[in-house]
Amino acid sequence: MKKDGGETLNPLNNMPHVISDRKMPGQKLDLPTERTFSTIPRGEDENEGVWEYPSPQQMFNAMLRKGKAEDIPEDAVESMVDVHNFLNEGAWQEILEWERPYIEKFKKHPRLAQFTGRPDDLSPRARMYLQLSKVFPETFNPQPPFDRHDWYVLRPNDKDGWDQVRYVIDYYGGPDDEHGMPTFFLDVRPGLDNFTNAKDRFVHWSKPLWDKAMGKDQS
Repeated sequence: MKKDGGETLNPLNNMPHVISDRKMPGQKLDLPTERTFSTIPRGEDENEGVWEYPSPQQMFNAMLRKGKAEDIPEDAVESMVDVHNFLNEGAWQEILEWERPYIEKFKKHPRLAQFTGRPDDLSPRARMYLQLSKVFPETFNPQPPFDRHDWYVLRPNDKDGWDQVRYVIDYYGGPDDEHGMPTFFLDVRPGLDNFTNAKDRFVHWSKPLWDKAMGKDQS
């Protein structure tokens, strides 16, 4: 297991096994310590429940531990947690769309085994988009993703078990909306780890084009 600042990390989420929810020395505001349940099933068994999101206090403590809280106002932490949770719920919904053929085939929903944040590692796809933005700046985003996650999803199989599928998620910031609020978009897809993932990517992205060419209803 990796260690971060002398702490043993949980291999399921690359975070310390225990995330402190204590108010830190010098902290001015009292941040909530209640955690929110996600809608994302955890582990192989239904008895494992769902993943929980960190509380605002835990998020703040984690940022302090990583040296990333200096420029974060304390009164912005709750909003950051809300955005964090919203984006991850959106990522799971996109994964469910990718997994829909397997859900329909096996009559069973996928679950999330583990995940890891990789904010300093550009995915090959993100790197390609950055190169293309130099040639086609009107078409491709010249800004890199602000975060990357790898999620390891358990997909049901015909042996009444699970196959593990790695999903790559790039998190991008978009232009402010008409109210001046920031927007975000996600690039979610299976990693190119095997033939099945490559085939799923081809089918997923080509089917809407084929259906449109064939005159099928897109509603």
